[in-house]
Amino acid sequence: MARIQIPLDALTSRLNLSGRFEGIRTQSLTARFANLRPISEFLDLKRLSKPANFSEVQTRVNYNLGYFSSNYAVVFIMLSIYSLLTNRTLLFVLLLVIGGMYGIGRLQGQDLDIGIIRATSSQLYTGLLIIAVPLGFFASPFATALWLIGASGVSILGHASLMDRPIENAFSEEAV
Repeated sequence: MARIQIPLDALTSRLNLSGRFEGIRTQSLTARFANLRPISEFLDLKRLSKPANFSEVQTRVNYNLGYFSSNYAVVFIMLSIYSLLTNRTLLFVLLLVIGGMYGIGRLQGQDLDIGIIRATSSQLYTGLLIIAVPLGFFASPFATALWLIGASGVSILGHASLMDRPIENAFSEEAV
């Protein structure tokens, strides 16, 4: 039976995703959010319209992903915080692991002495692992991650495809 091969280059080249994420690692946090657009421009209801065809959707998405990229990052961060606040077990597991790693790191390789109990750093890491892994599976991080991908994809791509470009920008590209 022959395998079905999906030409990913053909799918991603139409949306121009190849160079979209190259500058994320090289930018500082302040430079990343320096072009944060005002909320009145981001939620301008006068510019919302239904695209006429798929070509217009592609044009809008390409333009809006670059223009509102910092706003979309803030939307993703807000949805991430919301997902952690609604999944308190996952929040507890994350805080437990971060706090445990911080506490074990504060020992600086020395043993932990509590009364008659003495534990090495490797025993503490093993204990943290034994507690955190089952709790982590119980907290359903995969369902939360999939919800986050779906919710951010629908909200970001929905906004990018429905938000029309500014009039002055639309005319300047047509004249070229």
